[in-house]
Amino acid sequence: MLNIVLVEPEIPNNTGNIGRLCVGTESRLHLIKPYGFEITDKNLKRSGLDYWVHLEWNEYNNVDEWMAQIPDKSRVFLMSSHASHSIYDVEYQDGDWLVFGKESVGLSQEVLAKFENHLKIPMSNLIRSYNIANSVAFVIGEARRQISL
Repeated sequence: MLNIVLVEPEIPNNTGNIGRLCVGTESRLHLIKPYGFEITDKNLKRSGLDYWVHLEWNEYNNVDEWMAQIPDKSRVFLMSSHASHSIYDVEYQDGDWLVFGKESVGLSQEVLAKFENHLKIPMSNLIRSYNIANSVAFVIGEARRQISL
């Protein structure tokens, strides 16, 4: 099972869609507060709809609380448009942690400094970033492809 981590997600529809993706790929979702919405928000439930009840998920009050339960920090991969290595440069393993930042600004320098593995999703110079739900789908897809070989 892959571990998908959203640090301070801001948009309920994105989080709901990522929750649905996690159910479909049998991945675990980890949400780190503060959120830009309430977990009970109707938009979140609408995006995840019937699937949210099947979602395996955990929430944490802050990054340090989440970090305290990671068994192997070398298997944590942070997504950043400023990274030098691509998501395609990694050999993923079951149980890996794939970490995504808030929609407006990504991961803070403070969070990035806590881990060595920073990855980027290749994209055209014509855009600044992908929607976070699309980004999560790219990375889960590549990781699952490798793990299932």
